[in-house]
Amino acid sequence: MATLQITVPKLACSSCVKVITEAVKTVDAEATIQADTKTKLVNVETQAPETEIKKALTAAGYPTA
Repeated sequence: MATLQITVPKLACSSCVKVITEAVKTVDAEATIQADTKTKLVNVETQAPETEIKKALTAAGYPTA
């Protein structure tokens, strides 16, 4: 498993965290997600490629920086 640290500028509240978590889970159901609304950082522990995770976030309305 790899740990990805992704900056998501639109990450602002718990609802954002929920949508981001669901988006990542569509790519890797076993992924572990930690999101910090203050720093706008999302840490994802996943076996999926980073490009797939970023694609899922963008599709959910949360493009990465």
